[in-house]
Amino acid sequence: MPRAAAALAATLVALAVVLAPSASASPSLKVGIFDDGVVLYGEPDLVFPQLAKTGTQLLRVNLWWSGPGISVATRKPKRPGDPKDPAYNWDTYDRTVRFSIVNNIQPIFSIIGTPPWANAAKGWNVAPTNARDLRLFAAAAQKRYSGTFVNADGITLPRVSLWMAWNEPNNPVFLKPQYRRTGKTWAIQSGRDYAKMCNAVVQGVKSIQRSSTVACGATGPRGNNNPNSSRPSVSPLPFLRAMKLGGAKGFDAYAHHPYYGSPAETPSTPPPPGKRGRPPTAVTLGNIDVLIKEIDRLYGKRMRIWVTEYGYQTNPPDRFYGVTYSKQAKYLTQAVSVVRANPRIDVFLWFLLRDEERLGGWQSGLTTFEGRRKSSFNAFRRAVLG
Repeated sequence: MPRAAAALAATLVALAVVLAPSASASPSLKVGIFDDGVVLYGEPDLVFPQLAKTGTQLLRVNLWWSGPGISVATRKPKRPGDPKDPAYNWDTYDRTVRFSIVNNIQPIFSIIGTPPWANAAKGWNVAPTNARDLRLFAAAAQKRYSGTFVNADGITLPRVSLWMAWNEPNNPVFLKPQYRRTGKTWAIQSGRDYAKMCNAVVQGVKSIQRSSTVACGATGPRGNNNPNSSRPSVSPLPFLRAMKLGGAKGFDAYAHHPYYGSPAETPSTPPPPGKRGRPPTAVTLGNIDVLIKEIDRLYGKRMRIWVTEYGYQTNPPDRFYGVTYSKQAKYLTQAVSVVRANPRIDVFLWFLLRDEERLGGWQSGLTTFEGRRKSSFNAFRRAVLG
């Protein structure tokens, strides 16, 4: 192994140890960013120095098995557990990992997207027919990013030790179906399907690197719990229970996206009650202890918590859902303070670095689409330092 590559790999291993779950050590919060738009599709020579200026410690990246993102599996591999199989194209992700490490940023890979050959072409957001296919892909990914793999250019790739399984599986945009009728009742099919997917990623990653950390869940903050609606979705607590019932196990952390529900909500504001005064079904940062309590009941108090998406949009340009630049900075600071005060939470990721161009997208960036820094840019940098 080249000396420089060995040093990089050793650095990444050391960082992984810092984040690994431990019963005796107090967890240390790591703060980062999730923005595939600029990271995977932008100019890395420009994007990564800007990420470094924010002080970000972590960078979440969707690793597309297949789908609308940059797919690794361009066709069905003959040796799915072998990262060298010619059906795989890892170029974008190799580049991303290398730029991350050079800029002292630790990547988190979130495996997502089912290839057509793995589920009879039902769509990238439908579970694979056989979870073994996903397990072998996860193993291939961890093998490539084990810290010892040499690519075709003779470069030893850095290690990736932090992983996630999918994204917001309680949302039909990312996983369907959400419900399935059994007789006269409805079952939460997404939770059961996701349990197999979670297990596949855990088993695949840990078959190569036992010490890697894998998070499951990655749940969105709310759901309508109505299988008869035009867009059925499942709120976090019922999804978590269905996931447990489906046999999800072996993961190290539960990931969640505790977004606010309206611009009037601060990071510490609990979501409004449900109909007829019932407890809220949404889980935001203001009531995340409700989720943690249920995780304790189902998985025990050793389970770590990751906040892998969070952010406030700004007005301008979002006049409906946005807050002022000063409030965004204030709420970012408050959110990190809330998370840092919770000893169970190890990861906090802000979404995005840069606003999306289309108004129908998200404008929660630390900069405008044109690149002008918002007040939140410096607020984020201060929050990283604690």
